[in-house]
Amino acid sequence: MDCPLHDSLLRAHYKGSLLNEEKTVFYDTRVDNNGDPLEFCSGEGLVPEGFEMCVRLMLPEEIALVTCPPDYAYDKFPRPTNVPEGAHVQWEIELLGFEMPKDWTGMTFQGIMDEAEKIRVTGNRLFKEGKFELAKAKYEKVFGYSFNPVVFLWPKNVLREFNHVNPQTDEDGKVFSDTRNLLHLNVAACLLKLGECRKSIEACNKVLDANPAHVKGLYRRGMAYLAAGDFEEARNDFEMMIKTDKLSEPDAMAALTKLKRMEQEAEKKVRKQFKGLFDKKPGEIAEVKTEDNSGDQTQGQITEKQMSDVQESSDCNESEGSLDGAAHAPQMGWFYHFWSSGRRLFSAQGLQKSTILFLLVAAISIVILQLTNTMPAVAA
Repeated sequence: MDCPLHDSLLRAHYKGSLLNEEKTVFYDTRVDNNGDPLEFCSGEGLVPEGFEMCVRLMLPEEIALVTCPPDYAYDKFPRPTNVPEGAHVQWEIELLGFEMPKDWTGMTFQGIMDEAEKIRVTGNRLFKEGKFELAKAKYEKVFGYSFNPVVFLWPKNVLREFNHVNPQTDEDGKVFSDTRNLLHLNVAACLLKLGECRKSIEACNKVLDANPAHVKGLYRRGMAYLAAGDFEEARNDFEMMIKTDKLSEPDAMAALTKLKRMEQEAEKKVRKQFKGLFDKKPGEIAEVKTEDNSGDQTQGQITEKQMSDVQESSDCNESEGSLDGAAHAPQMGWFYHFWSSGRRLFSAQGLQKSTILFLLVAAISIVILQLTNTMPAVAA
């Protein structure tokens, strides 16, 4: 392969400059590194993202002049002291050469497991550094996942499929199974950190489908369910941990405590959204303070029956008001009778007094407008 597209050991000289008027040089391997080239393994977050993306596309002995914006230079990478935040930089890079990693084809079982362990350790380091996407790429590489141009995973046909490794003894089979499960759960942890809860659950299921009592798998899937808001599923996994292994009880109980707290927070949020409707007894809509004609305040409740009565009363007032309401009742009398119970109904829906008055005034205006439009026809 001409270009180091895949994770490789690279050797390169480079000179970094700021894109200012002076073209200030902030680092030169030929001067600041005793003349030795920079050696690094790609895919491990050891150089800025823009630097690595360009080197992967270079040929040995090629020299490239790379201009890079801050996001791909040093704003998301440990910044040299003489590089200001938000700086655009320019690298002059000379790729001296690269070494491809070992091909697993033809290797012994122990040789493959040793290579897988090296990759796992590198992934663990990246995870601890908070580089979750790169860590996930390392773990997945062991399984020969397909190429991803963003994080440069290995193509499926380069590494021998880890799932196709054939242990020859029971002991080898256990080592292989344990390593595979560990890698799946590490991928799940990365996905959870990246906020991809459902994919994290799927990764855990690859372990739990074969071994439903895998304690670490139960814990990790429970945490993924918890992050996704599936509290009942999470509770089931944490309780299964306790049944399976008593030694895991402290971790499971801590997780259950966190689950309970999150449930309470979610319940408070729902109660706030619905303004306390879930606190009422069956059949009750709301409980509010009402004022009688003398100004005394009493506690009033509106039930479903009262709500129905209000609706029937309103219907009667609308039909009778146009016929004989003016002859037998003071003007606006229907509004007076409606106000006491109607206010409780609207308050149950979270409407304030000013809003209720606005709605009632608007309704009255519409009725008056309709009556005004029909008056010529009645006179005729």
